[in-house]
Amino acid sequence: MALSLRVAAISTVVALPFGIIIAMLLARGSFWGKSLLDAVVHLPLVLPPVVTGYLLLISLGRKAPLGAFLADHFGIVFSFRWTGAALACGVMAFPLLVRAIRLSIEAIDRKLEDAAATLGANRGWTFMTVTLPLALPGIIAGMMLAFARALGEFGATITFVSNIPGETQTISAAIYSLIQVPGGDADALKLVFISVVICFAALLSSEWLARRATARLHGA
Repeated sequence: MALSLRVAAISTVVALPFGIIIAMLLARGSFWGKSLLDAVVHLPLVLPPVVTGYLLLISLGRKAPLGAFLADHFGIVFSFRWTGAALACGVMAFPLLVRAIRLSIEAIDRKLEDAAATLGANRGWTFMTVTLPLALPGIIAGMMLAFARALGEFGATITFVSNIPGETQTISAAIYSLIQVPGGDADALKLVFISVVICFAALLSSEWLARRATARLHGA
């Protein structure tokens, strides 16, 4: 359980800055290949998770060119490590994170940003002081959705990092292992209950935090 929470939390935090950047590009950018970028970002939602895990394995596995380069020069190893589980969970949850933030940015009144610009704020300062705070409810919602999705990830994780107890065995993998052995149904049911409670709490927290952020932005 502790491993699952750590994997889900780290994957969400690491994915957040990339999610904000991509969401901003998709919401406000006008460039060639925008539709292609949008499709690539959302691809994990429609691909079988096992396919995503296999693509990670053949690209970042220890014997893959990129994976070998990272391991030999930086000591970074993803395959069959908990860090790989966090990467796989982050990839699977990334589309939900980006979509929630993008919708929040698109809902912002551009006149507010234009007003900041007329007062002398450059684009970076306008983004930090106007756009980002106004998009906060969507950012919170996206983080909570990504966390819940990462917590329940199974297919990509088990394909990329296997099911090693104490190293890569997340709660989903543990449930799968328990239902494969006689007498494991009771323990599996306990883990299922815990998963439902945590994910339900994450969704409720997302709604509550988003409302609080919206109320603060409007001075309520």
